[in-house]
Amino acid sequence: MTEDFHCEEVLSGKTEVNKVLETDNVLAYYHTKPFWPVHIVAIPKKHISSLITLEEKDNELLLELLDVIKKMAAMVTDQHGACRVITNLGNYQDSKHLHWHIVSGKALR
Repeated sequence: MTEDFHCEEVLSGKTEVNKVLETDNVLAYYHTKPFWPVHIVAIPKKHISSLITLEEKDNELLLELLDVIKKMAAMVTDQHGACRVITNLGNYQDSKHLHWHIVSGKALR
């Protein structure tokens, strides 16, 4: 995998994704290789490497991202009864681009 799958593959258009919700600054799509039966990823379209590298100038973008995450979580919870909202940091973060997973169900692997 590349260092930043989201910029290099998804946002560039090299890898097509099934979009769930898109705004001017945020994209939510179904994971290309899901780990759960329901697995949506929400990302800012601007490159931000992780949650802990956010800067004060990114506050509006973060609020917009959280609004999309909230909508996705409400949709998944409504359809499946429950969900998890997850972000990873450090060595747990495979792609060095801020992203959140909205997931439901038992892990597939």
